[in-house]
Amino acid sequence: MGRAEAGRRGGPVSPPGAALLTRPPRAGAGKGLAAQLLLAVVSGGYAVGAALGWGSTELAKFMGDFGLSTAGLLAAVSCFHYARSIDRRERPAWLMFAFSSLMGALGNAVWGWYEVILGQEVPEPSLADFAFLCFAPPAIVGLLVLAKRPVTRAGWVCLGLDSWLIGGSLLTLSWSLALANAARTVQSGAPGSVPRAALSLAYPLLDIALVSMVLVLHFRRSANNRSAVNTAIAALALTVLSDALFTSPLLNTTYRSGEILDAGWFAGSLLLAYAPWGARRAESAEQAVRPPRAERPHSRPISGSLPALTPYLAAAVCTLGILYNVVDGRKVDRMVVFTGCTVVLALVIRQGIMLVDNIALTQELAQKENHFRSLVQGSSDVIMIAAPTGTLRYVSPAAAGVYGREAEELVGTELATLIHPDDLGRVVHEVRRFLAAPPSEEPTTRIECRFESGDGDWLNVESTVNRHQGGLILNSRDVTERVRLQAQLQHSAEHDPLTDLPNRALFTRRVRQALTGRRAGDHSTAVLFIDLDGFKAVNDTIGHQAGDELLVEAARRLQDSVRAGDTAARLGGDEFAALITGDGSRDRSAREYQAHEIADRLRTTLSQPYRIGGSEVRVAASIGVAFADPGITPSDLMRNADLAMYRAKAGGKNRVELYAPQMQAEVVRKAELAGRLRTALHEGEFALLHQPVVSLAGGEVMAVAAQARWRSAQGILFTPAEFLRVAEYSEGAAHGVAPDASRTAELGRWLLEEAVEQAAERHRAGHHVPVAVRMTAQRLLDRSAPLASLDALLTRHGLPSGALVIELADSDPRVPFDELERRLTALRRLGVLIALDGFGSGYAAISALRRLPVDMLKLDRGLVEGLVESARLHKITAGLLRIANDLGMQSVADGVDLPEQVSALRAMGCTHGQGMAFSGPLDEYRLRRALVRGTFPVPGGLAQPALAGGSSSGLMVIRRGSNNETPVPPA
Repeated sequence: MGRAEAGRRGGPVSPPGAALLTRPPRAGAGKGLAAQLLLAVVSGGYAVGAALGWGSTELAKFMGDFGLSTAGLLAAVSCFHYARSIDRRERPAWLMFAFSSLMGALGNAVWGWYEVILGQEVPEPSLADFAFLCFAPPAIVGLLVLAKRPVTRAGWVCLGLDSWLIGGSLLTLSWSLALANAARTVQSGAPGSVPRAALSLAYPLLDIALVSMVLVLHFRRSANNRSAVNTAIAALALTVLSDALFTSPLLNTTYRSGEILDAGWFAGSLLLAYAPWGARRAESAEQAVRPPRAERPHSRPISGSLPALTPYLAAAVCTLGILYNVVDGRKVDRMVVFTGCTVVLALVIRQGIMLVDNIALTQELAQKENHFRSLVQGSSDVIMIAAPTGTLRYVSPAAAGVYGREAEELVGTELATLIHPDDLGRVVHEVRRFLAAPPSEEPTTRIECRFESGDGDWLNVESTVNRHQGGLILNSRDVTERVRLQAQLQHSAEHDPLTDLPNRALFTRRVRQALTGRRAGDHSTAVLFIDLDGFKAVNDTIGHQAGDELLVEAARRLQDSVRAGDTAARLGGDEFAALITGDGSRDRSAREYQAHEIADRLRTTLSQPYRIGGSEVRVAASIGVAFADPGITPSDLMRNADLAMYRAKAGGKNRVELYAPQMQAEVVRKAELAGRLRTALHEGEFALLHQPVVSLAGGEVMAVAAQARWRSAQGILFTPAEFLRVAEYSEGAAHGVAPDASRTAELGRWLLEEAVEQAAERHRAGHHVPVAVRMTAQRLLDRSAPLASLDALLTRHGLPSGALVIELADSDPRVPFDELERRLTALRRLGVLIALDGFGSGYAAISALRRLPVDMLKLDRGLVEGLVESARLHKITAGLLRIANDLGMQSVADGVDLPEQVSALRAMGCTHGQGMAFSGPLDEYRLRRALVRGTFPVPGGLAQPALAGGSSSGLMVIRRGSNNETPVPPA
């Protein structure tokens, strides 16, 4: 029996199993099965050897003693190694198991020392008995650690009562069967019999305690590492069973080491050694091989009721112990009576505790039921329970307020009959998918569909769905207003607020869909960009309200003119667009003809007169067309249409232009020029030239006009007519390029500062000639250039009053005259003279002359060029000069290149002239030479300009015309 105790205390793995300890726990299913087969083979081999007597008495004693000791030692090593590898609350339990197995191994080793080494009987008591007795207490402590700890005091009391119910009942039965005789032997006090009888009592009592803990742990085990715990429980149970057989009168007197009973202890030790490693290995392999399954509640009425039946089973066992004595005719032992009474008392106490707990749970359940009933009844959401068949079992009262239908009316209704037919298929698919998913991964789902209300309308309902006994619980709320608001917000985000046409974002998305959807291969699909010519004038003349009305009417016409399936959109301002879906034609001429016909029809429709506020308003339409060529992207397609539209505007407006690849090449060229212009501004590649303004009466130089030139890397000076066009391009005036107005402003500041600085130097040198700087009205009104900065500039360089002339270029009609008048008046107070440049061109010239404070008029070059040839132009120019003379203003003719023009202008009363008839633009060196001379000959016939000459004179070659390119003058 001692070695049996040791066997059950032990539990290491076999040597092959011990090798598994160093392998990762993530072994495959095949390795786990191999370890289990190895365990069965080793245990079976030991059993077969024990059954056959091992072939000799000496070998039987060796295997019965040292074999069990080896198994216990392996169990101790296995449990200790596993305890060190985990970091959980179970670690002390496995350390206790390791200590218990070590005590069992020590007891069997001592037993073998006496029987095998010394060849004598084991004395009683001995060190082996001490080791065997030290096995049970650590194992009991380990089982207590693994048990689920109660959370209340009543739970701890119930745990103790359950343990005593099991242990007391087993003690009663064991005492009646065998332990009473041993107790009487102890009481008799016969020599030599007391230690043996005491040991006979100690071993069964420890076994009973261990069995009690095994059963309690079975019903209260923790969920952590359940497979390993179950295997350890099985190992201890096998050991206890072997001990019970050993203590029975049948085997107690005939047992010898190495018999078949040792196979139970040996297998128990190996199973305990295998528990922490092999069970975990098998569990990991099983999880790796099999996919996770849906957790479903299993009905286990028998196993689930065993904990509740434990007290009654214990009482039944205790009763059997008493009945055994009565039936056998024996006198009932006081120990049996006492133990039975304590068991019954424990049963009564436990039932009382259970009764109190049941009463408290019933009250708590009633309170929770009332609480949740109040929540359900008072909730504004509709709570519905649907059976697995789809029939509604329960509907909360909130249905009357949400659906307009009483809850009683909905109970018994099929859920599918309430859902909109268009949403039913989607809802059924989602519900089936949800029910098939594992509850642990997807406990709930959300469904949004339309429900039929009591008045026949369809409400947008959002439902949170949960599982419920094979059916569903739906927590539903009315989200109709939210859906409507979302639809409104979506519509507002994708449509123009003024015209209600799709905006740029929605139009771009539809273009992308056309290029990537089922029409991806249709190259006859086209995009039209439309710009209303003259719309800005409508805003400036009759107001922005009228402009908005015109845009609304234009949008309606555009929407009515496009075909079904096409998309009309407003991109912003007076720009519209249309997406024309093709018919699949691959004939280029056919698709161009069709698109041109549609675009021309739109142009004609949009160009019809508009009736705005009782007045008739006319605008035109410039339209660019681009086709969805193979491989084109949505952004490139829209850019091409934009380029074609700007080409239509540049070609005279009110026309249709088809995109051609050379348009993009022109954009690239202008972008390169714009980049060069930006570099030139920072690298100082600009030069300042001055052209003399000469008196037509005596030829005196009355002023000089500052002109900027761009010095290229090839030594060419580009005129303002060239690089300012690039500057305007860089401002984003065309082709959708991002604006860069700072470049033009920076160039204007440089021109003004250089002109003032050089004029001040000439004044200090004795050349008191005013300098004229051309500026646009927009530049004058720019808030980034306040008057204080100009005043500071004049003061810093010491330029006197009247030495600076601002030539106001023909203003944009959108520029407010009131603000411009105030700015010019302030400039005159600073001593700056104002000249109206380009007089005679532009419809705002007379209005500017009437309202603005102007000192001199500068005739437009276009009037001077045809002065001699056109009698009509001669009369117009004469009339304008007469107006200037009547107003007491000086007049300057720009572009005077021919002597005949000089004579004609002087005869008309023009006071000053500027042009190639006198001099071209001069650098500072040549300008000062001209100022030293002071006058230019005024031609009465075919006279040459004053600064004409060959290369030997070192002067510039005078050219007639616009002088677009000027060679770099020598230093």
